[in-house]
Amino acid sequence: IGGGALFAGFPVMYATMLSAMYIPFMLFLMFNVLRAAAIKFRSAEEMLWWRKSWDITYSVSSIMIAFLLGTVLGNILQGFALGPNFSYQGEKFFSFLNPYAIMVGFTTLALFMTQGGIYLLLKTEGRLHVRLTFLLKKGMIFFIISFGITTLYTLVFIPEVTANFRANPLYFAVPIISFLAVANVPRLVSKKRYMLALIFSSLTMAFLLILVALQLYPTLLISTIDPKYSVTIYNAASSQKSLGIMLTIVLIGAPLLGAYFFFLYRTFNGKVQLDDTSY
Repeated sequence: IGGGALFAGFPVMYATMLSAMYIPFMLFLMFNVLRAAAIKFRSAEEMLWWRKSWDITYSVSSIMIAFLLGTVLGNILQGFALGPNFSYQGEKFFSFLNPYAIMVGFTTLALFMTQGGIYLLLKTEGRLHVRLTFLLKKGMIFFIISFGITTLYTLVFIPEVTANFRANPLYFAVPIISFLAVANVPRLVSKKRYMLALIFSSLTMAFLLILVALQLYPTLLISTIDPKYSVTIYNAASSQKSLGIMLTIVLIGAPLLGAYFFFLYRTFNGKVQLDDTSY
């Protein structure tokens, strides 16, 4: 959905970002394919080595998907070597694995681990539930540490991201709410209020993405060569007619998508009961 929306609404950003982030996006697609294959083929054979192999494939693919999404976001925050005509003039291949992008990648991975752990506590019971409780505590510690280090690094070494907040003091409400949401997750987990913890974990993701948008606005991709080469919402947008059509589609599609997921989670609500027919 994100790629399609960028292609239709902001084609300049779509082309520029894919040129700069070609390797992580190709890896992202590859791991998506492997993860889907793992779900499909795991139960095809009864051999232990077969199932273990697909379990490992699924785990590694999920970890890499989360990490790669974070590294892309980290590169967006610190900018790209964009020249005239928004052409990417930086290094190819593994230049996206810079220190800051790696930090954001680990922070994203830790956030997804926490979210997944909370959801699994809602769906499991018995020994697995106890084990997940222990793993979730480790995941939350991992997230808090990585989030703190990444935030400190951002404020010290990428001070330009706070320019919009200095110009608009009301924006500071977003990081404050974000920190409160982050702090509330461990408290709710300790009280075993897992549904509320899942909601606040989701809100944390939403507020952090809003925070990034406020940091960059109106810029979409920062040029580290010269600010005049940066991609903004103005020089990257499609025609007003195209944007209007997209908005109409979103207004129709978003409620349908929300209703679908509501129906999905209501249908599979409650704990998973393991028996002889289980996956």
